[in-house]
Amino acid sequence: MATSGRYRRSLFRVGALLSVLTGALVTGCTTDGGAPGPVRTTARAAGPACEVPLPAAWRHAFAAGAYRPPAGSRPVLADAGPGWTAVQLSGADGRRAVLVRAGEAAPRTLLSFTDPVEHQLLAADFDGRRWGAFAVLEGRTLNSPWSLYGWDAATGRARRLAHADRPGPLPRPVVHDGTVMWAQGTGSGKATVFAAPAGGGHARAWHTGVLDTPFAAGGLLVWREAFGGETRLTAVSPADGRPAALPAPVAGLREVRALVSDGRTWAWVAGESAPRLMVWRAGEARPTAAVAGAPAADGMDQLRIAGRLVVWRTPETSYALDPGSRAYTAITPAYGYAAASGTGLALAYSLGDAKADGARTVIQTVDAARLPRLPGCG
Repeated sequence: MATSGRYRRSLFRVGALLSVLTGALVTGCTTDGGAPGPVRTTARAAGPACEVPLPAAWRHAFAAGAYRPPAGSRPVLADAGPGWTAVQLSGADGRRAVLVRAGEAAPRTLLSFTDPVEHQLLAADFDGRRWGAFAVLEGRTLNSPWSLYGWDAATGRARRLAHADRPGPLPRPVVHDGTVMWAQGTGSGKATVFAAPAGGGHARAWHTGVLDTPFAAGGLLVWREAFGGETRLTAVSPADGRPAALPAPVAGLREVRALVSDGRTWAWVAGESAPRLMVWRAGEARPTAAVAGAPAADGMDQLRIAGRLVVWRTPETSYALDPGSRAYTAITPAYGYAAASGTGLALAYSLGDAKADGARTVIQTVDAARLPRLPGCG
């Protein structure tokens, strides 16, 4: 969903749109807008990580986790987590959002779309047990309205929790202890962070401001927010929405973009003319400039954490950084993308021209915690 011009200029950067919105297997969505300034922190005086070839062990692990969609269905990867993958399936019988769980023979249908052409699965989250949430973009452009649903694995029922038709951040729901949290535009260039029971019920408004999509960072819910002439981080407790303290090394960050964390590792992109991936891990004194220089740092966006790995996408491919090895590697062929949360990591790319009838979509899933460490560069 597009943001207003004022909203964009205040906070965000151009992102990519889901493959289904452009008719090609490419990537997920982010909000767009003006380029923020540099990060106002001092990185540790250490050289950046080096690039290494994709290890054979990783390649074999990816291949072993290949997803086989139902016959006649075209899959599009939306999200992934430990033991689950959210996929959109399109075929002669229509289009639906499904949850693929490890150990289950058939995917679980989250929702069958009423409009199999316009409606697109945008993002999802699942607690691995009972409660899930997913967002559906109701059109092919970022200006389209969207709806957010809660899903109960015990009954297989989905309930609509919210509908958005105003400019604001694109939804990426967070599920915590049976509660779904998200942000949506509320007018005048602002957005509100909401929380609602996953099974349906009253949505509570936690915070309103010029803010970006919230994400889970361990025991925190975090987002970027504009305050006057600068952008900084805001954190609340996912239990009740009360303000919460950020770790000292990240609390002072300003004008960051493409931020991600699992509560232990924090990663973001600093700089415009010479972008670099910054990483801070709990126990370290200060952030490190981990990746710098083209092509891996050229247009890096859509950062995710998968176990110990930091994953991101560029316009050309997707990469994974192993901070302990101080090495990174390309994890997909050209134009592939990744989804991840917890230790779950999923890759998606096309064999052949993604827009051609004969193209085949490849989706591979892996437990990132089981991948061996990347080799260092000596």
